[in-house]
Amino acid sequence: MAGKFELQGRHGKSRVRVSRVWRRPAAAGGHVIVEWSVAVSVVSDCLPSYTSSDNSAIVATDSIKNTVYVKAKECTEVVSMEEFAVILGRHFTSLYPQVSEATVTIVERPWERVVVDGKPHSHGFKVGVEKHSTEVIVKKSGSLLINSGIQGYSLLKTTQSGFEGFVTDRYRLLPDTRERIVATEVTAWWRYPFEHVSQLPSKPFCFTQRYQDVKKVLSETFFGPPDVGVYSPSVQNTLYLMAKEVLMSLLMMCTCRRMNRTELLKQL
Repeated sequence: MAGKFELQGRHGKSRVRVSRVWRRPAAAGGHVIVEWSVAVSVVSDCLPSYTSSDNSAIVATDSIKNTVYVKAKECTEVVSMEEFAVILGRHFTSLYPQVSEATVTIVERPWERVVVDGKPHSHGFKVGVEKHSTEVIVKKSGSLLINSGIQGYSLLKTTQSGFEGFVTDRYRLLPDTRERIVATEVTAWWRYPFEHVSQLPSKPFCFTQRYQDVKKVLSETFFGPPDVGVYSPSVQNTLYLMAKEVLMSLLMMCTCRRMNRTELLKQL
């Protein structure tokens, strides 16, 4: 408390650009490169910095930025952005006594492996379009929240889309139709069922593969079978079906923790 005011001290550093290359032999899948934009926000007991210009409890933005670089270098094995965010969150909440919570947000630039003569190149990449993102919240108690998502996922189909049954009034000009082009840009978020750092699996849990699986589900639900497609009566209905299929796919994929369908749907 500061007088009659209740304050929460939150500070951090955003737009920390970091790239990491893991140089694996071609037989092991080739090189892996990631390029991330990292933001770190910490909640700390630093009231004097606001009320009396005492910065002794503030973790400097320079320290936060350099920590991102150091921790990336320390990752000698390939890690997903979600795993890296957990590493950062646990670092800040354990190293600094005054820090009670850390929020780490990462957006990945999509470097995709190129294919030459039908074969994946061992060290050649091109920039994709849609972006993988995550927000991880770690508390000193070990409490954990992992949200992941996709941004800028552009989809288009030239048929199998309708515009019909909407409110008809003097402002509406377009007639009903069952034949039109539909194009959209998808942004989607989902939450993983880990509530504490102790629940993270001891064996690697490939968040990156889960992201690819979700993207595949979104695409397949939007387009339908390749030969006949699927009819979309409205954006709302298609969004609902895409979200529903993502939830069901995550239910099947998260085998690392036993839970029933109702429990997972409450968390997602």
